[in-house]
Amino acid sequence: MPRTALVSNLIAIPEGVSANLEGNTVTLTKDGNSITRDFNHNRVLVRQVDGDLEVFCNLPRRSERAIAGTWAAHLRNMAKGLDEGFEYRLKAVFSHFPMSLKVQGNEFTITNLLGEKVPRVASLPWSPAEVEVKVKGRSDVFVMGADREKVGQTAANIERACKIKNRDPRVFQDGVYIVSKGA
Repeated sequence: MPRTALVSNLIAIPEGVSANLEGNTVTLTKDGNSITRDFNHNRVLVRQVDGDLEVFCNLPRRSERAIAGTWAAHLRNMAKGLDEGFEYRLKAVFSHFPMSLKVQGNEFTITNLLGEKVPRVASLPWSPAEVEVKVKGRSDVFVMGADREKVGQTAANIERACKIKNRDPRVFQDGVYIVSKGA
């Protein structure tokens, strides 16, 4: 298979978002919010071109092409997160025992899941300034933030806290589930 001469992924930075590149660290900032990430590889580079960012590699191997594509996706997610934000929606499903959901500090508490006496707790490892978790009504949970990875991990922590063990999952379907990963 012939080698390509170079890989160049151009990432457009939206209006109002400023990009700062220091060494291997890229910082995107908008309205006081910022996301910082390190991009460290000996052959793949991130550089600024006319206010936008470019992921560049000369004579790439397959793994280096993959890394360049992954880095470009990370940079696009960072720019989109600061510009629009990410929002995951979760829904609490229960058939017989009404469960209640609460956010208390860095913990998300699920009470009365399948009639259990001890509440289940999901950790919220980031501050509310980074990832905001809201409960609306009795069954809707919204996880919002600028960093896609932190928002997704928070939603996964909440979903994982409701995992039912030693029961048939086709019958016992109570829990909190991710419904949409919209922007």
